[in-house]
Amino acid sequence: MAVEGEALTASGYIRHHLQNLTFGQHPDGSWGIAHGAEEASEMGFLALHLDTLFFSIGLAVLFLWFFHKVGKQASAGVPGAAQNFVEWIIDFINENVRGSFSGKNDLVAPLAATLFIWILLQNLMDLVPVDLIPWIATAIGIPYMKVVPTTDPNATFGMAIGVFILVLYYSFKMKGAKGFAAELTLHPFESKNPFVMVLFVPINLLLEGVNLLAKPVSHSLRLFGNLYAGEMIFILIALMYSGGIFIGAFGVVLQWAWAVFHVLIVLLQAFIFMVLTIVYLDMAHQVPDDH
Repeated sequence: MAVEGEALTASGYIRHHLQNLTFGQHPDGSWGIAHGAEEASEMGFLALHLDTLFFSIGLAVLFLWFFHKVGKQASAGVPGAAQNFVEWIIDFINENVRGSFSGKNDLVAPLAATLFIWILLQNLMDLVPVDLIPWIATAIGIPYMKVVPTTDPNATFGMAIGVFILVLYYSFKMKGAKGFAAELTLHPFESKNPFVMVLFVPINLLLEGVNLLAKPVSHSLRLFGNLYAGEMIFILIALMYSGGIFIGAFGVVLQWAWAVFHVLIVLLQAFIFMVLTIVYLDMAHQVPDDH
């Protein structure tokens, strides 16, 4: 599959599949779709990845519609398959919240459920054949279409920063400004001598500040890196289809084998993102005994 004016080489094929459908301002001041990675990079911070927005919002709507529908039809009698499935997911998430969150906050369980299911749906898009949706998009005149939102760092950073803002909010709410400042400046190095402690304050602030800021970065990059690598492997395997009958057949076998293995990655990364969110919020709710 080639873009207009681009030869169908292996590198061109890979670049095409890894390029987002980007909308932004061109250097001449006009607004429109970027044709190529270089043009997309020139659009700057205000550029929008339309495919990431479309699939992430679409999957969120699908998730909300399905759970709302099952909730309205739920009965106390013998549950149907859909109700059983939803109840199993909710029980699984509640079990993890009870095991990892020691505070009291009615937001944590719904937030964990939303993140787990939404990220899982986004990750599952990686199991769609890599050429299917981009081929349909090209046929109707859309030059690029990247279908896995979690392979876009903008999406994963957005979710991680949202969690980080909640962590900061509850850290201030539960510990107060004084308690939160003490957490950043009085640990990990402590001393009973006040003069020595003053010397430790900037060191503690540096260490704890880096630790705090590293949370959203690692939170987002872990999800992005694993899904991006998985997508890249699918693309590389798809290149084998054009290498003759034997190599093409071998590529089909590899594609199915990697898809089966990748299901574990898809589930695991959604689970890890949810668990880290619960753990970070639990840490934000922990108040020292002497507070």
